[in-house]
Amino acid sequence: QVQLVESGGGSVQAGGNLTLSCTVSGSSASFNMGWFRQAPGEAREGVSLRSTRGGRTYYADSVKGRFTISSDTATTNTLTLQMNSLEPEDTGMYFCAADSYPRSTATMQSLSDRGWTHWGQGTQVTVSS
Repeated sequence: QVQLVESGGGSVQAGGNLTLSCTVSGSSASFNMGWFRQAPGEAREGVSLRSTRGGRTYYADSVKGRFTISSDTATTNTLTLQMNSLEPEDTGMYFCAADSYPRSTATMQSLSDRGWTHWGQGTQVTVSS
C-alpha cells in the first residue's frame, strides 16, 4: 500500500523559510508528485508539481521565484519543497500527492488537484506578519 508522509511544516514570520519533505513508501514505481495547499475556507490549490518526464517542474504564479521543488535523486520518491521569503498568504495545510499514471503537460501546467491517486495527511504552515 502506497503511503505518503509529509514533514517540515511549522510557524514562521513573514520573510522566513521552511522546507517541506514528502516520502513515498510502499512502491518502487516512479511517480508524478506535487504539493498542494489549502487555506481555511478556501479550495485546495496546486503549489508546485514535478513530472517523471525529465523532472520537469511547474509552479503557481504566486510562488514562482520563492519556492523550489526537487526530488532526491538517490531515492526518487522523496519530494522536497523549499519555501523562501514566506508570506502570510502562504499559510495553509500543505499536502503531498503522487500519481504513477501519465499526465499530460497541459494537465501538469494547470496544477489541478484532480485525479491524484495518493495523498498525504498534510503538514501545517503558518506565516505571521
